[in-house]
Amino acid sequence: MKVTLKRLNDDYHMEATNATGNTIQMDGSPGIGGQNLGARPMEVVLMSLAGCSSIDVISILKKMKQEVTDYDVEVTAERRDEIPSIFTKIHMKFLVKGIDLDGEKVRRAAQLSAEKYCSVSKILEPTAEITWDVVVG
Repeated sequence: MKVTLKRLNDDYHMEATNATGNTIQMDGSPGIGGQNLGARPMEVVLMSLAGCSSIDVISILKKMKQEVTDYDVEVTAERRDEIPSIFTKIHMKFLVKGIDLDGEKVRRAAQLSAEKYCSVSKILEPTAEITWDVVVG
């Protein structure tokens, strides 16, 4: 696996590109001279957690023959004040809608991702308490 990062301006606007050409734009906060031209790197970490876990959850639900019609994840996090300002608490809220969804199967899929499959959560677990809940609608 390989990614590259290119600085796009004289400040902190950057673009990361993966091996297949997909990109993510990042920038620093205005407080340090950024211009809000992209997500902050720590926000990208949370986005990666949501994406990794979601690939697990959706894959598991497909195997369980659950038809998902709408899917969102809200992630909130707390960081410590000292440098480095790592995450200490992260909460993921899975919002799942579908046709005849079995709420217990959705909860089980989220649990399997959180406890077994999501590589990003496993990277974050040593320093952050990761919690989750599911809303089936």
